[in-house]
Amino acid sequence: MWDNPRQLNAVALAVLLLALALFAWAAIAWAVRQPVFALRQVVVAGTLSRVNPAHLEAVVREELRGTFFTMQLAAARDSLQRVPWVRAIALRRQWPNQLEVSVTEHTPLARWNDNALVNKQGEVFIADYDGELPQFTGPEGTAAEISARFVEFGAALERAGLTIGEIRLSARGGWELKTTTTPALTIALGRSGPDERLNRFVGYYARTVGALARAGTRVEYADLRYRNGFAARIPLFKERAAKKAA
Repeated sequence: MWDNPRQLNAVALAVLLLALALFAWAAIAWAVRQPVFALRQVVVAGTLSRVNPAHLEAVVREELRGTFFTMQLAAARDSLQRVPWVRAIALRRQWPNQLEVSVTEHTPLARWNDNALVNKQGEVFIADYDGELPQFTGPEGTAAEISARFVEFGAALERAGLTIGEIRLSARGGWELKTTTTPALTIALGRSGPDERLNRFVGYYARTVGALARAGTRVEYADLRYRNGFAARIPLFKERAAKKAA
């Protein structure tokens, strides 16, 4: 090869092209990190009711690093999704120095166990909320199932003029509801066939529990875990002792 001028020229050309490529790569890598390409404006798109736009911008400026070209959008999304009430984030670069942030907020559906909230998609999140919400209680990982049941059971109870103030799923899979009435009515549905049991209860409600309520007698607990009926408990009610046979 060393005696062949053509091969030597080819090798020299290849080395030159490689050197130029490395130089160009280094120049580009240096250029994209220069302050001239720093992100100077954060635009929050959409109407926000709970997320503070100033908080979002502060997170971008304080926690995120890089220029228009070097900012890692995946890391940016992770940081921004830790802001309270943020459910989802979409980021888009806008030339030459702007970052557009599109935010999807959580819409609260209920309180979850002791220290969290559930959104309308059945997702658990942490945020401060002072408004009135129903209470969901259940094992971890069951928030979505309880949310779906809340809608189903609520539609059934609506036919009786009742709304759910609390729904509970036990570790063994038993369902229990508590209405928003004053005083509240607790409804034990059990594990099997809760829809059928609740629909049967609603069908008889006006002639049983509802009739008692209209007469001034409140029922505090309805046990629907029977094959063909349900039992009701009335506060301070005592069964009369059976008369002894003569």
